[in-house]
Amino acid sequence: MKAGRSIAVAIALLVAGGADAAEIDALISTAVKAATDEILPPFEKVSGHKLRASYGPSGGLTRQFDNGQAADVIVVDSAAIDALIRQGKIVPGRTDFARTGIGIAVKKGAPKADVSSPEALKRALLAAKTVGHTAPAGGGITALHIQKMFERLGIAAEVTPKVKLAAGGPNGRVSVLVSSGEAEIGLQQVSELMSNPDVEVIGMLPPELQQITIYSAGITTSAKQPDAAKAMVGALAAPSAQPIYRSKGLAF
Repeated sequence: MKAGRSIAVAIALLVAGGADAAEIDALISTAVKAATDEILPPFEKVSGHKLRASYGPSGGLTRQFDNGQAADVIVVDSAAIDALIRQGKIVPGRTDFARTGIGIAVKKGAPKADVSSPEALKRALLAAKTVGHTAPAGGGITALHIQKMFERLGIAAEVTPKVKLAAGGPNGRVSVLVSSGEAEIGLQQVSELMSNPDVEVIGMLPPELQQITIYSAGITTSAKQPDAAKAMVGALAAPSAQPIYRSKGLAF
């Protein structure tokens, strides 16, 4: 059974006898957008619910929510969900559904540097004319880790001046810096890099330098459509969705 059909069947079981059709306001991390773009349309079709989604970096989305943006569901990194639960803004009990790590990419067709070890990655970063990663101010969760990695490798002084920053979100991706030639090499969560066909992932950060992020969903305590939100979270966490996550670099 194909993944899309499996998801539709799973959703039908989840929503059978459920609430009337509703409009769901959701804040969704860009890191999982490629997967949710495939998972959520069948959910909408089968359930009758309509999704109004805003996409962006996890930190940026949580700031938007803190500043008053309405949301029934928030889909961001697990640490951010836990923080919102502690603040009483998310119903206790997050739902984990995907995970990813930081990948390394070059423009499609460009030479592929060896990045298989910390020492090899260090050489590749020093050799690159420009290096792209997300801007810390944008709310992305990889920027600070990457900056600390430069320090750990002892190359911060050499690499920082040639860094090109991406704003984050659907229109500010690191992969666009790479595909446009503005950055020779890009570092970002691999799920976001894989969503751009004009770049090629040449490896992941070595294990000792890696940052693994778990993505989770939470229903807000201010949700106007909690039942519909619960059904949406069920669709994201359905076992039938896992092949899609794997294909997008989000294997759990």
